[in-house]
Amino acid sequence: MTTTMPAEDAYAAFLAKKAMVDPPTGLADIPDLPSALFPFQRDIVRWSLKRGRAALFAGTGLGKTLMELAWGSAIHAAHGGMVLLFAPLAVSTQIIREAAKFGIPARLVRCQADCGPGINVTNYQKIEHFDLAEFIAVILDESSILKSETGKYRTDLIAVCSAVPFRLAATATPAPNDFMELGNHAEFLGVMSYTDMLSTFFTHDGGETQKWRLKGHAENDFWRWMASWSVMLRKPSDLGYEDGAYQLPALHQIHHTVEVPSLAPYLLGGRAATLQERIRARRESVDDRVAFAASITPTDRQFVWWCNLNSESEALAKAIPGAVEVRGSDRDDDKERKLVDFSEGRIRVLITKPSICGFGMNWQHCADTGFVGLNDSFEQIYQAVRRFWRFGQECEVTAHFIAAETEGAVVANIKRKEADAERMAAAMVLHTANITKGIINAQARDVAVYSPTMPMQIPNWLGAAA
Repeated sequence: MTTTMPAEDAYAAFLAKKAMVDPPTGLADIPDLPSALFPFQRDIVRWSLKRGRAALFAGTGLGKTLMELAWGSAIHAAHGGMVLLFAPLAVSTQIIREAAKFGIPARLVRCQADCGPGINVTNYQKIEHFDLAEFIAVILDESSILKSETGKYRTDLIAVCSAVPFRLAATATPAPNDFMELGNHAEFLGVMSYTDMLSTFFTHDGGETQKWRLKGHAENDFWRWMASWSVMLRKPSDLGYEDGAYQLPALHQIHHTVEVPSLAPYLLGGRAATLQERIRARRESVDDRVAFAASITPTDRQFVWWCNLNSESEALAKAIPGAVEVRGSDRDDDKERKLVDFSEGRIRVLITKPSICGFGMNWQHCADTGFVGLNDSFEQIYQAVRRFWRFGQECEVTAHFIAAETEGAVVANIKRKEADAERMAAAMVLHTANITKGIINAQARDVAVYSPTMPMQIPNWLGAAA
């Protein structure tokens, strides 16, 4: 007689078949960790060490750098060998300073010959100068570099790190609907390939290849799977810890609409309606927006202006005395020198683009920034603002947003995307919080001391039986 497997059992078997084999490479015995770790950081590090290959999706300023360094130091303490930490340009220097601050040995390296036992820190741009087969562990700082499905760094990192036994990826909470980024992290860690993730948990919507949605019956399984190899949090209380010092100061977002001398005749009603019209309106209003930006730049404190167009950057550098421009065409060494100089207070006004410096830098020493022009990328704006508005910032942060009156609803679009992103990020954390709490909290070694003060009395019936 032929029996039919119940639908739920068939689906469980399907998931098991699709899951990639992920040998346990974690540590059974966790070495001592730095005392500087907060309780939530300590438990996350212990969990990721036991996991062996893990992702930390943690909000800006939650101490990902310290957790990365503690993780790498523990791997070296347990197994010896070399650990390689990749970071964005100029962030590597920042990480070395953080390591010294917490007493964790780390060296800045440019090629394989510079490396030695322990933690070695370099830039993603130098990946071809290293033989990853020689390293016991790899750490990706700002691992959102894996976002692009066909990006060069994504492809190279997944290929060259596939045989590295210990892997850690750390970035801010990913875009909630960007399943490509989640899939690429899973593939980098050897958990499941991006394509297998899609076929296992998602269904395709229509004819657009980038539009996928979770299968209704697979949603719980998907988040349980995510929580098995990653941890997501925006603040410590997401995992049941006290927020304590992790309270952000106020963020003041000031929107400025700049009038232009004559409205463009090609715009219906004088306002851009399409993307092409907005781009043209931005190009034609550069002089007006730059003049306004220069007029509101403070003269008594540090400031960063974010641009989208080279013409904006060049004009601002000329209009603001002493301002320093960081361009994509600069040599990597020059970019790094300028960013370090701003971080250490030697540059007062920095002018750059979110695509160049919007990821990884810790600029809590500065509380004023602005966008001389806006594009439609909410992610770039989100990341750029969070170079300043992050845990550890002691001052209220002010961010200026300048748009020409001809650009239409660009500010409204950004506000809408911001509200959508906040709502979806909260939902993502909520989905995994309950699962992750039990896993992460279980890593704590702190136990109540058993010190009985009352004598134990043996029941009469037990004594009689004896």
